[in-house]
Amino acid sequence: MKKKHRNRYFRGLAMFMAAMILFSSAALLSGCRSGATGEVYVYCYGDYFDTALLDEFEAETGIRVIPDYYDTAEEMYTVLENKSTTYDCICTSDYMIERMAQNDMLQEIDFGNIPEIENIADVYMEKSEAFDPGNKYSVPYQLGIAGILYNKEMTGDTEIDSWSDLWDEKFSDSIVMPDSVRDAFMIGLKKNGYSANSTNEDEIKAAADELIKQKPMVYKYANDSARDLLANGSAAIGVVWNGEYMYTKDLNENVEFVVPKEGSEFFIDSWVIPKDAANKENAEAWINFLCKADVAATNFEYLYYTTPNEAALELIDEELLKEKAIFPDEETISRCESLVTLDPDSTKLYSNYWKKVKAD
Repeated sequence: MKKKHRNRYFRGLAMFMAAMILFSSAALLSGCRSGATGEVYVYCYGDYFDTALLDEFEAETGIRVIPDYYDTAEEMYTVLENKSTTYDCICTSDYMIERMAQNDMLQEIDFGNIPEIENIADVYMEKSEAFDPGNKYSVPYQLGIAGILYNKEMTGDTEIDSWSDLWDEKFSDSIVMPDSVRDAFMIGLKKNGYSANSTNEDEIKAAADELIKQKPMVYKYANDSARDLLANGSAAIGVVWNGEYMYTKDLNENVEFVVPKEGSEFFIDSWVIPKDAANKENAEAWINFLCKADVAATNFEYLYYTTPNEAALELIDEELLKEKAIFPDEETISRCESLVTLDPDSTKLYSNYWKKVKAD
């Protein structure tokens, strides 16, 4: 299973590049689409579903999926805001869904067309209400929790269970922190017992002070490359998403993952339908298909992120179900919170203090 995941990563990267070439022209021409067709234009993060499912969906429904991909939620938002092109169905992150809904960029989903939503666990539907009150616009797809990945050969007998461990001087010049304002401040805020979505300047400043104090001990601020630095022994301890655990474990059996006792950041990536979608019912058919137990299980084996699909659990290897890094228990989830879209003044506060962290 682990070997399959490692091969999936590299194979998926190649398939993603090929798909970009094959479908880019279709995406560029999609701005003039209108009316219902036998197609659904999908926009999501790259390499975020098993592409073998595209043929399965078309065989089952007669609807052809035309995918297009983006790197960041902000990039996606700009494309939609500028009306460069139109899409029928989009997968994006919790805080961005909230922003899109606030700016009247989404339309309500007809859940009568998505009977398979019954497979989504209630706890994740409830979590989604933090960014989509009433669950009007979104259907959960993939989940993740930020935590500490550490090389137990390098950390020795030290018990790793707190964000404060990232301030331990014995790990000086061997710590990897996220190169992201909200993710980094989440750690500083949680370490001090505050909400990751705090808008209190005193709390934000205190978190900045913690990050400035920690900075001389940081080996590198990194996002996607963090897992590789921990896998190859360049660093002893760092922050990654739980979906990266299996990939890193494949490369280095000495790594372990823990969600700190103070709580952490929990994300939900969900499917939504843009306001100007030309093929809404086809989009709902695609979402319904992805909510099927066997389809969700296939995507889990491709991605190894936490699936919100309860029915899929019966189809997943029991050994993997026991991995708390992949399937955190309800107590762990209850200690975590999702990021929300901040007001402009608070966003500016975070930005200004982040500049101080990176400058000092």
